[in-house]
Amino acid sequence: MTRVGVYPGTFDPITLGHMDIIRRGAKLVDRLVVGVATNPSKSPMFTLDERVAIVKREVENVPGDIHVVPFHSLLMDFATSQNAQVIVRGLRAVADFEYEFQMAGMNQQINNRVETVFLMADVALQAIASKLVKEIALFGGEIGKFVTPAVRDEVVARVAENASTAG
Repeated sequence: MTRVGVYPGTFDPITLGHMDIIRRGAKLVDRLVVGVATNPSKSPMFTLDERVAIVKREVENVPGDIHVVPFHSLLMDFATSQNAQVIVRGLRAVADFEYEFQMAGMNQQINNRVETVFLMADVALQAIASKLVKEIALFGGEIGKFVTPAVRDEVVARVAENASTAG
């Protein structure tokens, strides 16, 4: 039986922290599905199609059987559609744990055949959050420590594009 894991997120933008969890998560399962989610409560910098394309490019050279799939549904419905037995989640801090613990409990109530596995973020990457990366970029700060060079260039270009259309 093929062990399938799903690593869900909005990946807006994908960070070095996300990449760390993808690399490590891919070692735990036979196939890792990176689920790129829509989230009505967030205003993404990049469209869903753009985020899927960016994540596909970024994971291209990561070892393992990794698939990037967009989704707009309950996570547990998506996991079932991917035949997943595991949800992979990254934890950066205690605040993440509280939220993720609650979500894991709710997800278990929805489908108790899918386990949630938490991976602690690498210490050097714990502070990285997509929201903060975008905020730093919006104020002209350097984000190269938090994302790959290609993602940095795309974020900077999008900030410039949005600034030119707003003014």
